Amino acid sequence: MLIETLKRHWWVPVIRGVAAIAFGIIAFAYPGLTVALLVLFFGAWVLVDGVVRVVGAIGYRASDPEWGFHLIIGILGIIIGFLTFHAPQVTALALVIYIAAWALMIGATEIALAIKLRREIKGEWFLILMGLASILLAVMLLWNPIPGALALVWLIGSYAIVFGVLAIIFGFRLRSLATFPVR
Repeated sequence: MLIETLKRHWWVPVIRGVAAIAFGIIAFAYPGLTVALLVLFFGAWVLVDGVVRVVGAIGYRASDPEWGFHLIIGILGIIIGFLTFHAPQVTALALVIYIAAWALMIGATEIALAIKLRREIKGEWFLILMGLASILLAVMLLWNPIPGALALVWLIGSYAIVFGVLAIIFGFRLRSLATFPVR
């Protein structure tokens, strides 16, 4: 059963959340980052998130019939991460499109998982909020695809911190399910 696997691996969203918060803090601490440096920080974050998703998908393959979909999402994250390292001189517009596509993909995945789990756990709304935060980031980036570097850093940093906090809360909520059954 998927919920049992999620409960056993409650620490996965916590790690993702800590990585997101660390990225967000770095973005705010050094607002004068160049676009190339932002690309490298973003690439590292997306690469770590993709690897964690791939490991989670492989770990869930016995209990989740849709593990292949989650594996693909993780692989795409890894590819986007490597693309950012391969071409750090990428234009601001291409960076915005990469980030927006990734955020849209993550948002849709989180919301779909919340819908799938809505009858099995309480607190699935954290996943929905994570998904909506991701989709909101994508919409904001695509609305004005050539913002100043400082605005982009602050926007992505804010998103990363909100996403990270929600992921950590969700992870600890899963951990509490191991002790206190929902029903």
